[in-house]
Amino acid sequence: MSAQIDTRDIHVLIVEDDSRLRTLLKKYLMKDGYWCTIAKDAEHAIELMAWFRFDLLIVDVMMPGKDGVALTRELREFSDVPVIFLSALSDVDDRIAGLDAGGDDYIGKPFDPRELLLRMQAVLRRVPDSQPTVVRMGEFTYDFERSELLHRGAGVHLPQSESSLMDCLARRANKTVTRQALAAAGGSNEVSVEDRAVDNGISRLRRKLEQDPRNPRYLRTVRGVGYRLTPDSIEPQHTQG
Repeated sequence: MSAQIDTRDIHVLIVEDDSRLRTLLKKYLMKDGYWCTIAKDAEHAIELMAWFRFDLLIVDVMMPGKDGVALTRELREFSDVPVIFLSALSDVDDRIAGLDAGGDDYIGKPFDPRELLLRMQAVLRRVPDSQPTVVRMGEFTYDFERSELLHRGAGVHLPQSESSLMDCLARRANKTVTRQALAAAGGSNEVSVEDRAVDNGISRLRRKLEQDPRNPRYLRTVRGVGYRLTPDSIEPQHTQG
């Protein structure tokens, strides 16, 4: 028999537009020991992912605005987090579309919550035990499990605004992060209001990280879109034995 996953440290994001169902799912999964956060739609989910690290997403396919399949395609541009779809659309073509978009499993509605728990365990067992948690940039390292920037092993103080930007970029290292996502990481959904705040925060980070802030090696601008962190390496944190 396969070993059970320790659910106490598993953070699940439930993306479901039906308020009753997402509340029931959260209660059921929390009763089984999972740590759960809920999102009402795709845009809400993207905002939350700028703030938190999730181990698994449960995503409804049929949502107003951006559907679950489109959301997962977007997520796959910057995240490998496992995704389980829930949908009343459960024929072969629908399942194939979901899996082709990057989903890890697909469960038709209605479903037995016990089956969902078993599918979650199966997906989580396929996730490598050693997850990348540290990005290295020359003499700097950023540990996004601790939200801590280090220079030659010594802590570097970051104000909250810079810490939020650094964390968002580190979690999506080597991927372009839009100004909208960076503004959301700072607690705003209004890019027009926060645009300069994001740019100013990036400039301050460059002065800390870069040898030549005018010609950045690590914090690069993607014109008209946002910014990208390009570290020397992304690796697991090594604990002392």
